[in-house]
Amino acid sequence: MQFTPRVAFVDEAILLEAGASERLFGGRRELLKRLVSQGDAPLLARASGPSALVALSLLRLRRQGLACPEHVPNDLPLATLTAARPHLHTLERIGCTTFGNLRGLPRAGVSRRFGTELLQALDCAYGQRPERFAWITLPGTFDQNVELVSLATSTSDLMFAAQHLLTRLQSWLQARNLGVLALELEWTLDLRRLDGKVLPRTEKLELRTAEPSQEMQHLRRLASEQLARGSLSAPANHLRLRTLETVPWGGDSTSLLPEDNKPGEKLHQLIERLSVRLGEHNVTLAQPLQDHRPERMQQWVPARTAGAAAALKDMAGDAIYPPWLLREPLRLQVKGDKPIYQGALQLLTRARRIEAAWWDPQATEPVLRDYFIARSESAGLLWVYRERLAAEQDRAQWFLHGVYA
Repeated sequence: MQFTPRVAFVDEAILLEAGASERLFGGRRELLKRLVSQGDAPLLARASGPSALVALSLLRLRRQGLACPEHVPNDLPLATLTAARPHLHTLERIGCTTFGNLRGLPRAGVSRRFGTELLQALDCAYGQRPERFAWITLPGTFDQNVELVSLATSTSDLMFAAQHLLTRLQSWLQARNLGVLALELEWTLDLRRLDGKVLPRTEKLELRTAEPSQEMQHLRRLASEQLARGSLSAPANHLRLRTLETVPWGGDSTSLLPEDNKPGEKLHQLIERLSVRLGEHNVTLAQPLQDHRPERMQQWVPARTAGAAAALKDMAGDAIYPPWLLREPLRLQVKGDKPIYQGALQLLTRARRIEAAWWDPQATEPVLRDYFIARSESAGLLWVYRERLAAEQDRAQWFLHGVYA
């Protein structure tokens, strides 16, 4: 169903109506190649035709090792038509052995003697009547459980079994046109090997990604990294994979420009993989906050937190703020009301006044500062501020808060 949403079981065959999606896969021949190469089980035979019943008839001929007739569907044997099988003996006695022979008989007589079902099937084969099938519908969520061929005694054994479920998940996502954001692996432990009692017990592993994906390579890496960090409490005999969160799939954005098609891993995939390997609290990024105090304008959050990666793209501050902010403001020496840092500082801008924190119950006093861009002969451009309350009390207090590149 990753190739077409119209899939149905028809007698002993699987029917795909792919007329609307042939061009998407490069034509019928290329589509057949992908069906053969990506199928879970080998195809015993395959055939295509202008209608489903014609394709089924051709398929039955190939299964029997017979050659396809020159004129399709007129020369197709009636033995390959399901609706004609109950009446083959009678039809052969009157010399009617092909689709064309049956079509040449009076319709009223055929309807009285053999019923309307045979004529309806013949009309469908020739495309004169729409074919109706019970199309397969996939469930709204992916949830599959497989029994392991042998007991998994290590996380690597478990990952080997999980790869098969992830391949199925990819096909389900493509068929439903969805992208996965979160999924869960759950394995059942065989506790009989521990204490001789049958006690059901399971262990779980949750995987999350910042952006929806249909690509399983990244999810395999995340699952492998997380499983490698732990161990199984007991051998596992069953493995279950289910989706926790999915969103509509918008497709991969493509471009003709070479600079837009850079090879390698995407940024959010690298962040997620490093977060799993090093720990979430060791891979962080700044998230903007609504506050006038420069030291409170951002907070450091785990990079895998929902919305954190998007916040990194949207984090555009005022051009006046320096790229490097000191962790703690450095108090400067003052000489004649002038701040000194590796020499006397020259103020280049007017005061940028900040009055904040009067609403914050955790602040001991409000923040009243006048910020300036200053030049130092040795240190370059600096971001300094003066405490306003101290200045009003004739006690000039200057601090270095940032450094420009």
